Amino acid sequence: MTDSALGLFFDHHDLDRARTQRLLDDALAGADDGELFLEVRQSEAFSLDDGRIRSASFDTSQGFGLRAVAGEAAGYAHSSLLSTDAVARAAETVKAVTQGHQGTWQGPPQATNQHLYADLNPLGLIDTAAKVALLEAIDAEARARDPRVRQVMASLSGSWQAVAILRPGGALATDIRPLVRLNVSVVVEQDGRRETGSHGLGGRIGYDHLLTPETWHAAVDEALRQALVNLEAKPAPAGQMPVVLGAGWPGVLLHEAVGHGLEGDFNRKKTSAFAGLMGQRVAAPGVTVIDQGDLPDRRGSLTIDDEGTPTGRTVLIEDGILTGYLQDRQNARLMGMAPTGNGRRQSHAHPPMPRMTNTFMPAGNHDPEEIIASVERGLYAANFGGGQVDITSGKFVFSASEAYLIENGKLTAPVKGATLIGNGPDVLTRVSMIGHDMKLDPGIGTCGKDGQGVPCGVGQPTLKVDSLTVGGTAVA
Repeated sequence: MTDSALGLFFDHHDLDRARTQRLLDDALAGADDGELFLEVRQSEAFSLDDGRIRSASFDTSQGFGLRAVAGEAAGYAHSSLLSTDAVARAAETVKAVTQGHQGTWQGPPQATNQHLYADLNPLGLIDTAAKVALLEAIDAEARARDPRVRQVMASLSGSWQAVAILRPGGALATDIRPLVRLNVSVVVEQDGRRETGSHGLGGRIGYDHLLTPETWHAAVDEALRQALVNLEAKPAPAGQMPVVLGAGWPGVLLHEAVGHGLEGDFNRKKTSAFAGLMGQRVAAPGVTVIDQGDLPDRRGSLTIDDEGTPTGRTVLIEDGILTGYLQDRQNARLMGMAPTGNGRRQSHAHPPMPRMTNTFMPAGNHDPEEIIASVERGLYAANFGGGQVDITSGKFVFSASEAYLIENGKLTAPVKGATLIGNGPDVLTRVSMIGHDMKLDPGIGTCGKDGQGVPCGVGQPTLKVDSLTVGGTAVA
C-alpha cells in the first residue's frame, strides 16, 4: 500500500520527493508539530427521482496542505497543484508562525494499524450501467410493494481517497480509503395524506456489497415500513416524560449531545460543558461511552487519522466517570495528554482538528422489552432526523422521525412531530436502564464541525431516560 500510495504523488506529478522533504524539514524547523498532507480523491454520485436519473456527477480533486504548529498558533497553506514549487511557496507562508519559536517536537507516531479496509477503488469496480440499473430496480421494487407509493428517490455515491502524510526527517504514513453509500426514500399517500420514510447504508466497502438483492431489498422494505408507520401516526404529546431511545442510529443523539463536548479543543479552551470534569462522575452508573476508529469497514473508521496517528479505542466515559477526551496532536500536547488518533480533516484544503470516528455506548444487561415494560406513559424514539446542540451549554434539540407512545408498558400508537429537548450532560445522569441489544448505525453518518464534514459512525443499545422534555404537536 505504501508504494502504491506514494506513486500516486511522486510518480505522476511534479513533486520531487527529496526536494519536497528538504522544504518540509526547513519549514518546520523550530515548530512543535506539523506535516505535509498529500491527497488524491475521486468521487461520484447518482440520484433517481420518479423513475428517472435526475443527476449524475464525477469529480477528481488533488492537492496538499502544509501545516506548522508553534504553541497554540498554526500556519496552514494549501494548494490544488501538486508540485514542488507550490510546496516551496507554502513553506515560506507557514514559517511565519515559527519565527523565533524553539519547538518541542514530539516526533511521529511509532506504530500503525493493521489495514482496516481494502485498497480497492469502488468507482471502477462496477460500470455506470449497473449503478443506474440498481437505482431503477429500487424504484420499480418500491412501487410494486404497495399501491400507495407515490414517489421513490434513491441515490448511490462513492469515493476513493489516497493520502500520504510526510513529517520532518522522512517519517511517512499512507492510507487508501474507499467509501460508498446507498439511500432510499419513499413517499406514500392515503386519503390525501402524504408521508415519507427513508433508509440508508454504506461503509468503507465496495459497491458489490450494496448491489446484492438481499441488501437493497432490505433498504426498500425499511424505507417503505417507516413511511407506512408515519401514515398512521398521530400528533405527538408534549411535556416531561420517560423516553426510551432505540438501538443503533438513535446514537446520533449521543454523538451530538455528548461526543462533541468531549473533543479536546473544546475542553482545552474550556468552552465545553465537560471542561474540568476529568475523573468526576458525569453520567449514571453503567453508562460508558467509547470512540473507536479501528472497526473494520465501518464508515467512521480510519487506519490512520489525518495526522498519521493510528486510530484506536478511546474510552471517554466509563461507568459514569469521565476518563478521556478525543485528541489530535496539537491539543493533546497542549493538554499534556496522548493523541488518540482523532485528528481529522475534510480534505487537503482544511487543517486537522479533534473529531469523532465511531462513537457508541456498549450494551448493558436489560432486555429491550423489559425497558419498555417499565414505562407507564412515555415515548419510544426509534429513529431520529435532524438535531442541534450548543457545545458550551450542552443543550440539544432533536426531532424523532419515527416514534411511538408507550402506554402501560406497551408500544401503542405511532406519533409524529416529537422533538426531544434537553442537556447532554444532564441526560446521561438520567439513564436508568441499558439494553443488551447494542448495534451500530447502518453507515450513513456525516459529522459537521467548523465548516468541515467527515464520515462518522454512531451506535447504542436501547436506553431508558427517566425524564426528558418532549415537544409535541398534539392539542391539549
